[in-house]
Formats: sequence, C-alpha cells, structure tokens
Amino acid sequence: MHPSQVGLDPVPIAAAVAQVHSAEEATVDAPALFAGAVGVLGHDGHIVARDASGWALRWSDATTELTRDQWVPVRTDTLFDLASVSKLFTSIAVVQLVEEGTVGLDQPAATYLPEFAASGKQSVTVRELLTHTSGLTSWLPLWSSHPDQVARIQAVMEQPLSNSPGSTYLYSDLNLITLGVMVERLRDAPLDVVVHDHITAPLGMVDTGYNPTERHHAAATEFQTAPPRGMVRGEVHDENAWALGGVAGHAGVFSTTDDLAVLAQSLLNGGTYGGHRILRRDTVASLVSDANSRFPDDAHGLGLELDQPWYMGALSGPRTAGHTGYTGTSIVIDFASHSFAILLTNRVHPSRSWGSTNGVRRDWANGLAAALPHSHIPGSGDLLDDERQPGSPTARGRAAIEAKP
Repeated sequence: MHPSQVGLDPVPIAAAVAQVHSAEEATVDAPALFAGAVGVLGHDGHIVARDASGWALRWSDATTELTRDQWVPVRTDTLFDLASVSKLFTSIAVVQLVEEGTVGLDQPAATYLPEFAASGKQSVTVRELLTHTSGLTSWLPLWSSHPDQVARIQAVMEQPLSNSPGSTYLYSDLNLITLGVMVERLRDAPLDVVVHDHITAPLGMVDTGYNPTERHHAAATEFQTAPPRGMVRGEVHDENAWALGGVAGHAGVFSTTDDLAVLAQSLLNGGTYGGHRILRRDTVASLVSDANSRFPDDAHGLGLELDQPWYMGALSGPRTAGHTGYTGTSIVIDFASHSFAILLTNRVHPSRSWGSTNGVRRDWANGLAAALPHSHIPGSGDLLDDERQPGSPTARGRAAIEAKP
C-alpha cells in the first residue's frame, strides 16, 4: 500500500530507501557496508514500503569478486540468516511454556534443567536468562574448544558465573543456548521442531526456520577460514550455532522480511495473526515491559530489547521493542504508533570487518518515524484491539525449511 493511503508522508520513506541503496556502494575510502538488503516498513496493519536491492551473492572469497554474470540479486523473498534475531523465537518458545504453567519465570532454571546447577548456578532464574542478568559470560568458543555437540552443551551447563545473578546486565549467547536446551527438554522435541510447531506454522511463516533446504535462496554471509568453511551460504554464520548442528537458542533461524512482518504484526495484535493465537495478550505485554529498571540503559522485556535509539532511531521509546543480529539484521516494533521497521542485510558478505550497519538501521527506522502523520512522541502505547494483517505477504509455495529429525 502506498504510504499516502494510510496518511503517511512518502518522502522520508523514499529517503530511507535511498540511504539503504547508498550503503551498498563502495567509496574511495571504504567498502560497501553490505552487499544487499531487503527492508519492510509497516504501519497500522499495512505494509507501506517493501524494497529489495543489491546482491545476495557477489564475492567468491574475502577479497575477490565473482565475475559479473555470477552475481545473484537480492529478491524480496531472499532468505537471510537472522543471527541473534533468532533469540526472539527461543524467547517466545519459553514464554509459551510459562503460559502453560510448565515454567515459572522466577524459578531457578535448574528446576527444569538440573545439570545447569553446576558451578554455582543453582539460583539463576528463567527470568534472569531472558533478560541477560544471569551473570553468565557473553560467549565461549564452543566450536573450537570442544569436540562434539554433547561436549559443547555440557560446557555451557558447567560454565561458572562471571557475576552474581541479578547484579549485572551482560548480553550473553549462553543465556539463550541454555533456554533452548530447556525448551527441548520440556517439549521433548528439538528446538527447530518446537519453533515450527508452536510459532511459525500457526502464523503461516512458511519461509522461516533453521537449516534451509534450498540454500541457493539464501543471501551469502562470510568467507570463513577459521573454521575453514569457505563462503557460507544457506548455513548459519555463527560458528557456535553451526557447531551445534545449525539449531541453537541464540542463532540459526533464517527468514524473510515478509515472514518477520507477520511476526511483528502478531505481537502488535496481542499475540494473534490470521486467526491463530501463539501468545496471550498479557504475555505479549510482558515481552515489552521493562524488567531491567536497575539498568536503565539496557531496558529489556522477556527476550526483547526496549528503547534502544542506537538502532531504533526516532521510533525508539519505552514501548518500542526489537532485536539486532550480527549478520546485519534488525527488527523494530513500535507499539506507540502501531508500526514496525524490518531491515535484513548480509553485512558480513564477504567479511565481518567491513563496517557497522547501525547508521543504516537508524535511517530505516527514522524514515518511518518521520513519515508518521504526527510527531512521534514515545509513549506507553497499547496493543491493537483488533487483528490487523500487514498487506499480503507472499511465499514461494515451497517447502522452504525442513525440520531436523
């Protein structure tokens, strides 16, 4: 739908599109920030911008371009490695268990995962894992330090705390790896199956999941030498998730902007989309209510970051939720204006060292904020009272994701 049809100014949206395109061009002093991108903007139940540009595959290694006839253009249905945006799916899977009464947010995670109590972690709660206040360290080189998947998970379970629980905000992949294992234990199913059966299938997100079977539909990420994977395409970029079989609580999900638009709109709708409910309204409210008031710069709901201007730009506010991913992905959901801004790029193609996309993430959100029919003043915001569906996201009609056995 054209922005003007829902009362938006199309000029700042067009400027945001132009900013994304310009970031795909190298300058005399610096390489392009990313090879390609797809962005979607939504407002009041409508897609008001959808743009695909650049290249899903352009490089053969970290310094050598493919011949021009081998470049693969980005399309609106190109799959992107979401990186840490995957954490949203794990978090939703956890709070679904909370809804069912299977998990208590303020119960020790070791209640459900006894081996996690090792090394003094017996008091760490599920809530602390979701809000990154558990005290666990940010990251471990699981892929290189341990020989197999069993040993890698065991290393997480046995890792001692770096800080006392609740004392510090420290963003940690280990929090979500732990929660992913907990979900698998309680559902008696692999995480990818749980996410499919309880989130993506009910919402009709047919292009979202782990380990895509049609890798040529995916945007390439990095040329990796350690581990020696070569040009990574259609496999998760994150080394630890790759070493865990492509399915982990912190990374591994591939998706499209249209599918993520469905997820964003389902949250704006209070947990429902297309007649299918995945969360109660009060649960969605808990996802976007700050649980980290002691750490004002690190506002966080149950799995969603809140009020982070460094990538949410002018959409940022107390009821603006979202997440970013290392590969160059971001999702911003603004409950105050009933809007969302989703930008997927392959900024690590062909090298993770080429630059940050934070400025472009802000540009994308700012374009929507500036287009709103009145000045966007961050406020409390409410979940939509009715179910609104953004446009009509189209799928390829293919079995995009095959669940791991």
